[in-house]
Amino acid sequence: MKKILFALLVGFGLTSNAFAKEWNTIRFMVEGAYPPFNWTSEEGELVGFDVDLANALCDELNVKCVIRKQDWDGIIPALLARKSDAIIAAMTITPAREKKVAFTTPYAMVPQRFVMSKEREIDPSEKGMDGIVVGVQRATVGDQYLSHAYPNIELRRYNTFDEAFSDLISGRLDTVFGGAIGLRSGFLDTEDGQDFHFTGPSYTEPKWFGKGVGIAVRKQDKDLQALLNKGLEAVIVNGTHKKIASKYFSYDIYNVDGM
Repeated sequence: MKKILFALLVGFGLTSNAFAKEWNTIRFMVEGAYPPFNWTSEEGELVGFDVDLANALCDELNVKCVIRKQDWDGIIPALLARKSDAIIAAMTITPAREKKVAFTTPYAMVPQRFVMSKEREIDPSEKGMDGIVVGVQRATVGDQYLSHAYPNIELRRYNTFDEAFSDLISGRLDTVFGGAIGLRSGFLDTEDGQDFHFTGPSYTEPKWFGKGVGIAVRKQDKDLQALLNKGLEAVIVNGTHKKIASKYFSYDIYNVDGM
């Protein structure tokens, strides 16, 4: 596992030690609606793996940590408008996103899956998907992939997965498509999800589903990218990343293809 992590770190140019700007505070954004990565507690606090990891990075780098909530479909525009310094929100590293922002080394790997009633199985062929009503979160890699791969499905876009899960339970959707980790922890492992299951293959094609989950920064902030990579290397090597992940996941988040 350490060999895999170090290969990822080296591949993302971790070795740079030159930080042009002195970062005393890092302002992170999360969606606050995608457990177990990030969500909003009943008390209104932002919690989850991303939140804990951001705080651990700030502790390691000895900087002040500010974390705020931002709706998913506006999260990259908010970063580019300098309303924050970085996005740590289970964002997959894709070629399309890399045209707009820069990413750190991956800190998790997330295949995409379909969730459906246990009484049904999905036929992922183009013909088998004709007329299927699929729920997806707006502006995600799943949204983009389904729009391209299955032109004859009825695609319904939601601001949050919780809204899609509600319609799936009520029968207004045939299936929901999204990141397997969030679908499992946010739905299948809950009381509401007991009558549903993963169906069909895991989708991991890099062209659509990226190189893993990374922290996004503005392209010009190469010093911040390098600083965060330095912090990620440290928390991975010293075991902090694994310790935090174990609070939220019962499996290795760098090896989840079999979910």
